[in-house]
Amino acid sequence: MVYDIAIIGAGPAGITASINAALLQKNIILLEKQNSIGRKLSVCGAGRCNFLNENLNESFYNRNAQKLVKSVFGQFGKTQILEFFDKLGFKYYSEDSRFFPVTNQSASVLKILEIWLKKLAVPVELGFEAAEIVADKSWFLIKSKNSQKISCKKIIFAAGGKAYPALGSSLSLYDAAVKLGHSIIAPVPAAVSLVAKDPFCHFLQGQKIFSRVKCIIDGKIACEADGEVLFTKYGLSGTAILDVSEAASIAINRYNNKNVKIEVDMVPFIKKGTLEAELAQRLNNGFAAGDLIAAIVPNKFAKVLKDLSEKKNIAAIASILKGKTFNILATRGWNEAEFTSGGINTDEIDEKTLESKFVKGLYVAGEILDVTGARGGYNLAFAWASGYLSAKYAANT
Repeated sequence: MVYDIAIIGAGPAGITASINAALLQKNIILLEKQNSIGRKLSVCGAGRCNFLNENLNESFYNRNAQKLVKSVFGQFGKTQILEFFDKLGFKYYSEDSRFFPVTNQSASVLKILEIWLKKLAVPVELGFEAAEIVADKSWFLIKSKNSQKISCKKIIFAAGGKAYPALGSSLSLYDAAVKLGHSIIAPVPAAVSLVAKDPFCHFLQGQKIFSRVKCIIDGKIACEADGEVLFTKYGLSGTAILDVSEAASIAINRYNNKNVKIEVDMVPFIKKGTLEAELAQRLNNGFAAGDLIAAIVPNKFAKVLKDLSEKKNIAAIASILKGKTFNILATRGWNEAEFTSGGINTDEIDEKTLESKFVKGLYVAGEILDVTGARGGYNLAFAWASGYLSAKYAANT
């Protein structure tokens, strides 16, 4: 059998592409390496699945991808994504600009998608890891690692990135894309914790504190974020760290840059001069050295700042609390990364149709592209939108 469309990868983009292609009455097949579909989807948003953001636009994505992202959301943005889920019968709610299933369970999102795949009689071939793609003028032959073969007229690459390899990521479609003439922006972990060897991390491990964080590369501020910093035995984590980690990861893992620092303002609610004045007043009021910073930062900080407090070095204490710098040695690995930064070069993909500029009939959707969004539902939003559009154009060209 020669299928109209074969979709490789049963993640958010691939499943959405499959549903839309089936609704457009195309003869399709969905190919998945794992023994079940949507495995990464099941862990999204710490199990809650923040599947969309109210503020959906290209500014929340990596700069190189913004032109393509703008085109995608111009055709299938927030309104269309919600309409798509409404038609599936999916129930959701909005909280702080983020959309979640009413059950607060990722499994609910996957379940409704599985119901529709079954309802539309979409054939799903599990355990199929694409090893080679042969492209002719009017058809494709997909060969698996265990010698299965699938023939199709159109093909959609939707196999995702490298994050969470334990849940099924692989390099096979990157390799296939290269053999078909595409280039790959070297994938690195994004939304990932950072490794730093510092006494603060040792003494404060397990402590969270709301902070303002800057990622500094070669002495220049690359990005900054507000949010929680979590001190760990290996370094730094927490929402603010995850939000600046992509820039650090690209510098360290893609370009082998050793001059990457994280600056943490642990008391963003108070100016440095005001903090110094407060500490001086406490000294004048007879506060013990161990109590100088009480109720300004958590009690654990008294231990790590003990020497400076005993020396009554107010300026040094204020400088550390307002701008402690950590030398970043590495990032944590792929199994701890939420997203992939890198993938198929977006310059090589048609911005409107998501068709390859090099191979007619080849479409690309989701995280396998060099498209990385901020945390908060942006990456899933792109997966839904690009999956839907890739199927739309593959079905109608």
